Amino acid sequence: MNFKKMIYTLVISGLIFNCSSNSNDDLAPNPDPDPDPNAKITYDANVKNIISSNCLQCHGNPTASSAPFSLTTFTDVKNRVDAILSRINNTSSPMPPSGQMPSTNRSMIQQWKDDGLLEN
Repeated sequence: MNFKKMIYTLVISGLIFNCSSNSNDDLAPNPDPDPDPNAKITYDANVKNIISSNCLQCHGNPTASSAPFSLTTFTDVKNRVDAILSRINNTSSPMPPSGQMPSTNRSMIQQWKDDGLLEN
């Protein structure tokens, strides 16, 4: 009888520990799959939606919540891409302030920069 209890306890413990995650990426909705490394990423097709969904609440025109600059145009985002990448990848003080956006979005912005900051 004790052997059965031990087996049940081990199975239940295994299920509990295997169903946990330390990743915030699992908690955020992610409509875009991982970027295709061979596809060119453009502002209009890919990045604009990420910025709109995650940044424009504060970095709109006019700015809000003490945001120091606007990110409403292609030129705004292109000129600030290094600062954007630095902050969205910062784990201690991320942007947006609610927490890091999914890694696929962060990778897409990085790939956009690597591809040459194409507009469309």
